[in-house]
Amino acid sequence: MIELTTTALFILTTLYGNAPANASADAFSLLPGRPVETKLADQPLTLEQYVREYFKDEPILAEIAKCESRFRHIGKNGKVIRGELTAEDVGVMQINEYFHLDRAERLGIDLRTLEGNLTYAKWLYAKEGAVPWYSSSKCWEKSGTLALAK
Repeated sequence: MIELTTTALFILTTLYGNAPANASADAFSLLPGRPVETKLADQPLTLEQYVREYFKDEPILAEIAKCESRFRHIGKNGKVIRGELTAEDVGVMQINEYFHLDRAERLGIDLRTLEGNLTYAKWLYAKEGAVPWYSSSKCWEKSGTLALAK
């Protein structure tokens, strides 16, 4: 539940910006009578920054996300993006539901959420390497980021 709330908050702040600068901690209390401390970021985290941080130990996965989805998870229509060539490809990592949906569900992972998409990509990479994303390898293999990470 907290992943869903965090993801929703992340998407809303990405689309609509941060809370107003004059917002008080009381305005964001989670429990009645129990205010929480709120610190406003000078610059909100972008999805690219989030993905790169998430995959800091596997930078190739961040490059794959760049090539597969241009670091997008939600489209302009408000829905999770689908592949331009293959509608079964879903989310920032463009994971193919035809091949991976059943396994992801058995693992308790929802490929349509940002966290689920990233989590499954990390799991899949540990099992199969970059093979599932071979079709975009001409893009991510030439990345300067990967050369620096080696």
